[in-house]
Amino acid sequence: MAKEVTTVSEEGYSATNEIRDFETTIDANGEEAPDTLETVLAAYGSCYVPALRVGGQQRGADDLGRIEIETSGELNDDDKLESVQFDISVEADVDDDTGEEIIERAFELCKVHDALKESLHADTSFEGNAF
Repeated sequence: MAKEVTTVSEEGYSATNEIRDFETTIDANGEEAPDTLETVLAAYGSCYVPALRVGGQQRGADDLGRIEIETSGELNDDDKLESVQFDISVEADVDDDTGEEIIERAFELCKVHDALKESLHADTSFEGNAF
């Protein structure tokens, strides 16, 4: 099985991506749509959400409730991602030790995490009973 995306740019630095029946726009300059690195960070966070839910179920926290991930990416001098930070808040009352176990399991499950170079492994913070 393969994943397929068609990317088209008529001019400039903006591109439209056709993904099955969906369409997204990415603008390298970030003027008309999210830029390329913002979309990488969004994909990473979006992939990490289901990984957290499954990790939680596997580590005794059956329902994390609302999950909010504040994702930030620091850039190096070449404007490339140098590091990623996840600040994770969940609705469920989860103690710190269980939170750490869930975080580690979620990294094992997250497909976007697997696709990134090792130096971009997200540093994390975790807050249970946050809402």
